[in-house]
Amino acid sequence: MKFSNADFYQLRWSLAAISASILLSGLILYSSSQYAEATQKDQRTAQSQMNDARNRLTMATQDQESLAAFSHEYDTLEKNKLIGDDHRLDWMEGLEKIRNQNRVIDFRYSIAPQKIYAPQPAIDSGNFDIHYSEMKLQFALRHEGQLLNFFDALRSQIQGHYQLEGCTMQRNDAAEDAGTPMHLKGECNGGWITLKNRNVQ
Repeated sequence: MKFSNADFYQLRWSLAAISASILLSGLILYSSSQYAEATQKDQRTAQSQMNDARNRLTMATQDQESLAAFSHEYDTLEKNKLIGDDHRLDWMEGLEKIRNQNRVIDFRYSIAPQKIYAPQPAIDSGNFDIHYSEMKLQFALRHEGQLLNFFDALRSQIQGHYQLEGCTMQRNDAAEDAGTPMHLKGECNGGWITLKNRNVQ
């Protein structure tokens, strides 16, 4: 079957309508594809935001639970003066009280200025800076047991944490020959450890 020019003339509106339909269908399909892609992108963004919000809520809940669980321990550490500022005056008063108990013949001490402590190996101290106030002690002793009694009293009677690094002792032959009761000399090194919360000004 052959089409003449007259046939094409008669079909021109139908062909135009078909072409327009094809073009319109293509536009609709393209728009639908773009809309679907935008919708999926918005959905992914909304899902990501919801996940972030859920994670923040979970972390906030965990922080609240941790605060409730550890607030008593924190208060205890703060009361025992392990958390906070340098408590030099309290340590000195406590040492003088121990001196009056005559646990050793005599002792002298020196407390160095507080400084940041860097433990080896390094530890995660959270929101706290670890401070260290070095304290050296020199003793006059009758026997070794007096040194142990002194540090028992220090730990039980003075609030804070004294970390003993080590002690050396030697006989005091001159005092022994002279008949004095000081048979030993001792020297100990260590320091007071305090924690400073970085969030507290």
